[in-house]
Amino acid sequence: MRISHQLYDNMVAHAREEAPIECCGIIASSNGQAVKLYRATNAAASPLRYEIDGPEQYRIQMEIDDANLDLGAIYHSHTRTDPYPSQTDINLAFYAEALYVIVGVAGDQPDVRAFRIVDGRVSEDELIVE
Repeated sequence: MRISHQLYDNMVAHAREEAPIECCGIIASSNGQAVKLYRATNAAASPLRYEIDGPEQYRIQMEIDDANLDLGAIYHSHTRTDPYPSQTDINLAFYAEALYVIVGVAGDQPDVRAFRIVDGRVSEDELIVE
């Protein structure tokens, strides 16, 4: 997926602002290009896992559908560990069509990585910042 510097920076800022708890959100896309970032509430309010607030997730997904956009990515942060899907992340990856983006903010510089998670299998994918 391609993402603008502005949306990318907004996602990283969200991760930093929410630390030490994990942030979470959704990225709408069109033809492989990220077009809108939706910051969401981590209902778990945890530094170890995220859970997008149910009513908020529904509202966001309806906005994406109504705009004829795609669910491009689900993003969250790792505040203590490397940006690689945890077993919990893998178990809760219900959208095979979506990219899963993890923003690592444990170090001085953010480390952002993208993955496909399908049937429990993880493969790294490309997030192109332009």
